[in-house]
Amino acid sequence: MSKELNGTIRSQRGTAANRILRGEGSVPGVVYGQQDPVAVTINHKELRKLIEAYGTNTLMTLSVEGDSVPKRTVIIKDHQTHPIKEGWVHVDFYEVDMTEEIKTVVPILLEGKSPAEKLGGIVQQSLDELHIRCLPGNIPHDIKVDMTKVEMDQVVHVSDLTLPADIEVIDDPEEAVVSIHEVKEEVEKTEEEEAAEAGEAEEGEKAAAPAEGKSES
Repeated sequence: MSKELNGTIRSQRGTAANRILRGEGSVPGVVYGQQDPVAVTINHKELRKLIEAYGTNTLMTLSVEGDSVPKRTVIIKDHQTHPIKEGWVHVDFYEVDMTEEIKTVVPILLEGKSPAEKLGGIVQQSLDELHIRCLPGNIPHDIKVDMTKVEMDQVVHVSDLTLPADIEVIDDPEEAVVSIHEVKEEVEKTEEEEAAEAGEAEEGEKAAAPAEGKSES
């Protein structure tokens, strides 16, 4: 599948105009980075297919009808989703220079199954994406964690991730990515048991206290 995306110059601005575009199956957006910002309109279905195939952190060739630049190499920098309906309502494309490093995020995927899970261990993923800096052409599709090597009570930190040498990690190396721990079940006491324990404690206090009004022998 080609990573090419087509669009048109967006001449109408504002909430009402964008609502009409979305009703026609388009997504309003903007391209910025190397040139002056350009307002664009993108076909929602074409954009969704690219995202489903390659993710949001992949390089795309954007051709915009009426643009002064025939083709731009871009990456999705940001997007806004509809609060209720499925789909995007706006997208920001960043035009990259292939010779300059950029900051982006890459999803962290757990691969395989830990042997600790068979022993009752529960997997807890604390970090699902990694912030990195690298050349646009070196952006990985994702970062994988081999869960078959993670044991019970083990914590995988950012510093434990395997990355190419040409990628700089921005996140804290000591930040936890994923861990596996055994869940200890706590037996909840019933109201009858709590009442019985409270009664026993009260009887013990009465037995320990000296009787009132009784003179010392």
